[in-house]
Amino acid sequence: MINFNGNIINESNQLSNNRGFLFGDAVFETLRVISNYIPFWEDHYFRLMASMRVLRFNIPDSFTPEFLKNEILKLNITSNLGLNSRIRITVYRNSSGRYKPITNDISYIINIDRIEDSKYFIKKKEVKVDLYKDYFISNQLVHSIKSNNKSINVLASIYASENDLNNCILLNDRKMVCEFINGNLFYIKNEKIYTPDLKSGCLNGVLRKNLINIIKSNGLVIEESQISPFDLVSADELFITNVIQGILPVTNYRKKTYVNETAIILNNLLNDSINYN
Repeated sequence: MINFNGNIINESNQLSNNRGFLFGDAVFETLRVISNYIPFWEDHYFRLMASMRVLRFNIPDSFTPEFLKNEILKLNITSNLGLNSRIRITVYRNSSGRYKPITNDISYIINIDRIEDSKYFIKKKEVKVDLYKDYFISNQLVHSIKSNNKSINVLASIYASENDLNNCILLNDRKMVCEFINGNLFYIKNEKIYTPDLKSGCLNGVLRKNLINIIKSNGLVIEESQISPFDLVSADELFITNVIQGILPVTNYRKKTYVNETAIILNNLLNDSINYN
């Protein structure tokens, strides 16, 4: 039995013994379904598999791209939320035990939320950001996967809310730019595009990867490098990327105001690259 908010109840294995809940012993992948089609599905699948391998999960032979894709689309259709959705796949270790698991077998949960838009759009809204400096991102491999250990992102979100910000820029332990709370960071200066390299500790974002390919294939110049917070002050544009929102231009960083001309062009190229049919 357990004490749950002052009430003595029978123990629930789904919660009180869930290692994802107890130890953050879980990984997740967030993706978007558009008209019952999953953009960048292979990238999502292989990143999820890589994260599971890092945490030493036993991956069942049945966990194929086709199986997981069908499970997602089955939920998308039967949910009656429409054909456009936000999906989160969470995979956790089944085992009981303490820090040392008894087994490395896994279970998964797929969550769904409705999304109205059937394409990526640049939304005209104010997006104010600043640095989050209370805690820093490590560039170790285990910190670069999408695990259930997201305390820094949660605390940065609270900081943003308390300081009338829409997002925060996370720094690594060398005080260099890493990423936003919920996406990768790109900026543009003198028609050249910059983004933190993976050595910065930033997430190897699916949209980041595909946007870099789109930029290169269209003859634009991009540099993956170490970025200082001071570089952002002289930038012409700054934007956030993730697979749910697409490209989200930042309007203000401290006293700096940005335009979003190139972001609009990149958003059009992004939509053109996706087979919506």
